[in-house]
Amino acid sequence: MKVALLTMFNGLDSTYSLVNVVAEQLRMMLHDDITPVMLVSEDCSLDSRHGIFLDNRIEWRKVVNRLNGEQIHWRDYTQANGKVHDTFYQEVDVIASDLIKKLADVDACFMHDIHYQGWHFIHNIAVRKAQEKLPDLKFIAFTHSAPVNRPQNAKWPFTARFSPMPNTLYVYPTQSGVTALSKQYDVPEGLCRVVNNSLDLLSYKSDAVKILAEKVNLFSPEILVVYPGRLTQGKKFEKVAALCGAIKKNCEKTVQVIFCDFPSGDISSDKYKKFIKSTGTAFGLDEEDMFFTSDIEAYKNGFPRQSVLELFSLSNLFICPSFSESFGLTVLEAASKGNFLILNERVPALEELGKQLNAYFMKWDARNFGYDTHEKYHPSEAAYLKEHAEIIINLLRENPVIHAKTKARIRYSPQWIWMNQLKPMLS
Repeated sequence: MKVALLTMFNGLDSTYSLVNVVAEQLRMMLHDDITPVMLVSEDCSLDSRHGIFLDNRIEWRKVVNRLNGEQIHWRDYTQANGKVHDTFYQEVDVIASDLIKKLADVDACFMHDIHYQGWHFIHNIAVRKAQEKLPDLKFIAFTHSAPVNRPQNAKWPFTARFSPMPNTLYVYPTQSGVTALSKQYDVPEGLCRVVNNSLDLLSYKSDAVKILAEKVNLFSPEILVVYPGRLTQGKKFEKVAALCGAIKKNCEKTVQVIFCDFPSGDISSDKYKKFIKSTGTAFGLDEEDMFFTSDIEAYKNGFPRQSVLELFSLSNLFICPSFSESFGLTVLEAASKGNFLILNERVPALEELGKQLNAYFMKWDARNFGYDTHEKYHPSEAAYLKEHAEIIINLLRENPVIHAKTKARIRYSPQWIWMNQLKPMLS
């Protein structure tokens, strides 16, 4: 499938917010193996391309902006009545003819503010004329600013900013503006759609996190847990897996656990990983719900510390069942990035730090000063984890900061916007 993006950009400066919106849509399409076709003004310098715009899978097509060798200067026709300049219809014909050629092989066309902005008035009229020759082409018209009221007694061509085009859906960033949008273009609300602006958190992350994101879905899970540490039994990785399994099984939540591990000399990594996975699956996880960063060849000896902090900015739950800690710096790191903390109450350092941070406490085996403690759960460990899993999920649900952080990661991610709002319009 080919999808055109009709922007008529004269440049690709990222300070222009619409450039960033289009860049997001390009990423979404390319990720889903859809070929994007960028339609820009012939005066747009492609030497200024950057970021995703440099991807060689994008087809660039320049739309004519000359009449008889002279540059067409766009004029801002925001008024509802009046006169157009003398060469207006000649310019429309030239642009329309070129659009017919440039859109002939595409399946759908996203238009960004073409029907809305006064300075795109000439392209508004031209695309309507081109559409007459392309009756099967679906158009999706994005309006990125607040809709305006329909004027009284407007006459053609000025009615173009306030009238629908055949085979076109009209899009606004929020549901609250749909009624006003339908009134501006005089279309039923059934022909209007909502496509929220997306938050591409991954674009701000390091290469290590981006590589990890190719292996693991970081944005869909309702519960995302990151647990860094040396792969030793003292860190009790399996207890993290067990609690996460109880959360998934008993609370019907999607869960992803990222173990940012590095080898230990006191146990075989492969042997301990198998034990952790078997424990997790026994309590309710699927194997794919657990991932060890050491399974990525580049990070077999450890995941970059800065990248661990970046992962904490995405995760929402931090579990530390460690057998022994002298302080617990990772607890502070997770807390600083807005994670809900669950700590081993039996470890003095974790109890002390956790009380300062309003952490939630559970009881696991631990080393105290001069003696070890061993927990016995009645009637069973599974029942103990189920009880606490349900309490933890309720606390997460009631925490407005955790709720907002989680919602921003999942609901406004490019992946969610693409699958639930943009892609359905193309089918």
